[in-house]
Amino acid sequence: MGGVLDPQGPIGAAERLILINATVVMLAVIVPVIVLTLGFAWWFRAGNTRARHMPDWEYSGPVELVVWSIPALVVVFLGGMAWISSHDLDPPRPLASATAKPIEIQVVSLDWKWLFIYPEQGVASVNRLTVPAGTPLHFSITSSGVMNSFFIPQLGSQIYAMAGMTTRLVLQADKPGTYIGRSVQFSGDGFSDMRFDVVSLEPSAFDDWVRQTRGAGGTLDLQSYTGLTKPGTVSQPSTYGAISPGLFQAAIQQAVK
Repeated sequence: MGGVLDPQGPIGAAERLILINATVVMLAVIVPVIVLTLGFAWWFRAGNTRARHMPDWEYSGPVELVVWSIPALVVVFLGGMAWISSHDLDPPRPLASATAKPIEIQVVSLDWKWLFIYPEQGVASVNRLTVPAGTPLHFSITSSGVMNSFFIPQLGSQIYAMAGMTTRLVLQADKPGTYIGRSVQFSGDGFSDMRFDVVSLEPSAFDDWVRQTRGAGGTLDLQSYTGLTKPGTVSQPSTYGAISPGLFQAAIQQAVK
């Protein structure tokens, strides 16, 4: 199973690059410190008569400059990387390189399952997120009650799902495949089962999936949604061929009530 070091989308790839760059910057300090520590221990060993011991030494300007300038440069480099990347990878920011039309997906965190609503396609699914490859995914995320966290490690950008409000996230899967999505915020007894498959399909195959889901029937209305909000896990993913208009907004308002 792949993770953050095996990205399958532009956001995940950018986040891996940040992780690698930050590691290299820190290793530029850690490796010399380890080498110098071993070197000092070896040179100033009791049996080395050539080592000069200066018990009254207390200050050296050049040494102080090196000791403090290196950590300061590390902080500047890491701070600069964090500043730039936090703006470039702002969760709701549209993908600058995208050429395909984005798809809107509404996500509701339930106890203990995930509901995915496709308002433009008029279908919904539980515990399986089916998406077209190479297409920006514009998520609107909320929770039916307990705060949760939505995360697809290979696509990037963990973000919270909170009752009564909407958080937004933009991701993309570059190629077809199946990836793991999960909750990374403890939310009770069924937390460990709050996993879902992210199935990335070719755009034509995604259109076929939408048609098949519509043909399979089932309607996600307020009554069926209320049933989903009851605490409990599901053994198999399920789909709905039709959805009631404004259900996502109703889910937010119901959480507020």
